Amino acid sequence: MTAEAVIAVMTPSSLPDWVFPPPQGFSAEDLDHIPELPAHTELIDGSLVFVSPQTSFHMRAVSLLEAELRGAAPAGVRVRREMSVVLAKDQRPEPDLCVVTEEAVRGGAETYYDAKDVVLAVEVVSPESVTRDRERKPQLYAQAGIPHFWRVEEDSGKPIVYVYELDPALRSYARMGVHRDRLKVTAPFDLDADLAAIDRI
Repeated sequence: MTAEAVIAVMTPSSLPDWVFPPPQGFSAEDLDHIPELPAHTELIDGSLVFVSPQTSFHMRAVSLLEAELRGAAPAGVRVRREMSVVLAKDQRPEPDLCVVTEEAVRGGAETYYDAKDVVLAVEVVSPESVTRDRERKPQLYAQAGIPHFWRVEEDSGKPIVYVYELDPALRSYARMGVHRDRLKVTAPFDLDADLAAIDRI
């Protein structure tokens, strides 16, 4: 079927309601109530953002960091993969990884975490999300008071981890380091990860 034929077949009555956002945009709460919404849909500035299929690098980088974070996490925190975070009424992004306080875990039925419960947000940059992951999401995480943010980029198949810490007075992130072969940090907790291990995943 040609693109023209697809457009001709798709009438307003055949499209899901969420294709047409309300005048004020969607709210964070809406994501739990919109039927047939694609998995991992995010809410940025009141607009729905749909993710593209992930690359092999993205999947392996997330898996590597998830395992390292879980292995190093102290008592009192939990590591979560692909769980959305409510930052404001019209902001509900889904970091690739986040570290949350133990108190935020409410028996396994939660579909999101509140910003106040997030210690670290991690984004692995994809080709379609470069601007969001480099610019908009860090702004939103910082404004919401999340103390630590890591951005992971690909360089010749290897991860580079940019580590940021919140300046609470400015509500913006200061870069604390760039890690290529080894990710060694003391905040939000001690971690010494071999980034080259991605080749074994």
